[in-house]
Amino acid sequence: MARIAGVDIPKNKRGEIALTYIYGIGKSRAQEVLGSTGVDVNKKVSEWDDDEIGKIRNAIGEFTIEGELRSETSVNIKRLMDIGCYRGIRHRSGLPLRGQRTKNNSRTRKGKRKTVANKKKATK
Repeated sequence: MARIAGVDIPKNKRGEIALTYIYGIGKSRAQEVLGSTGVDVNKKVSEWDDDEIGKIRNAIGEFTIEGELRSETSVNIKRLMDIGCYRGIRHRSGLPLRGQRTKNNSRTRKGKRKTVANKKKATK
């Protein structure tokens, strides 16, 4: 099993797909990395030799990935919340921030439904 950027890459998958296990690397960036290093996209990770793994590590080192990218993202969100802009307020209250409606959907952001009890009718 190859270890790149602190992530165990599955050896039974194609290189293009295996590199997407690293946070911050999607399919297109994986293709770009493999193309620049000269490694075949369809080659499985188990077939990579140490030289190819070293080239891939160097190529991936140029990008912001894993912990650094996660911390950068959280700093950006914290900045939005501190300046009190619309997106920051939506982050703070746990609601969707890109204009989606919240009456029926947005369960992922809002969490599990909280039932509100009805008012009891006054008896005569």
